Amino acid sequence: MNPFLEKRKDNWHRLEDLLAMQQGVGLRGLSRMEVREFGDLYRRAASDLATARAETRDPKLINYLNSLVIRAHGKIYRAESQGVNLIGKFFAEDFPRTFRKNWRYMAIAFGVFAGFALFGFIATWVDTDFTHFVMLSGITQEINSNHEWWKGLNDANQVGASQILSNNILVTFKVFAMGAFFGIGAFYDLAFEGARLGSVFAACYKLNPPFGNSLASFVVGHGVIELSTIFFCGGAGMMIGYAMINPGDLTRAQALKKKGIEAARIVIGCACFLVVAGTIEGFLSPSDLPPLVKIGTGVGTGIAMYSYLFFAGSEEPVEAS
Repeated sequence: MNPFLEKRKDNWHRLEDLLAMQQGVGLRGLSRMEVREFGDLYRRAASDLATARAETRDPKLINYLNSLVIRAHGKIYRAESQGVNLIGKFFAEDFPRTFRKNWRYMAIAFGVFAGFALFGFIATWVDTDFTHFVMLSGITQEINSNHEWWKGLNDANQVGASQILSNNILVTFKVFAMGAFFGIGAFYDLAFEGARLGSVFAACYKLNPPFGNSLASFVVGHGVIELSTIFFCGGAGMMIGYAMINPGDLTRAQALKKKGIEAARIVIGCACFLVVAGTIEGFLSPSDLPPLVKIGTGVGTGIAMYSYLFFAGSEEPVEAS
């Protein structure tokens, strides 16, 4: 075997491995040590290419090294030139593509939440004492007295720092964090919060239907986005939990790193969605505008959000995982 090839092939193969790890994520897919190693191997490959051109006559080797160096140079140049465009790229491509790649986790999270919301509604309709089981003690007295607690809390801060919004922010990040417990923690929190929401509405409509309509009118404007973020972050938590259980062809550390990066994208995107939902909740939801306006806002923002998630950056084929 060619001594030149025998001496350097391991470095080239390692450079190929590092390039494969950057697929779809760029240098962000590497650790700091791997980034330094990647730069070092790139420089060695460029030097080997110059040596191969000067000392060998093997066109296959020269073409191989030329391709390898071009690919590595492209990754480095792209990372250097994208600094100011990372945010735009994140929202235009990375976030929606990551969502589509992992949509099944979000669907499972939605199914758990919706199923237990229905269970909570039915259980409370049969026996309003179920509200105590989901930590809603005193809610029946509030309903019977027509005390619209959500409006009073929003009047204190029209930017949307209400108890309901604060609760959903906490729930959103909690279900993500709990997903690390092999997905079981996220399942529990989604089930509990779903049952709680269903229980509130069942108690309202059973004890005081007009009060239930008032609550529904308040929730519908911002609820589509706000509740969706809970499903999304719950699904992101499940992604990490499942990577621990079934890393596939990767090591467990590699699988956690890969899914951790993807989950972080989803959580960051959800944080931005919550800003939109909080603005609507602070200004529109407690207002005296007609319910149709609030319904239209909820439907419109929902269509816009899901259209963005399913179609933005769609030139890349959707991959289910």
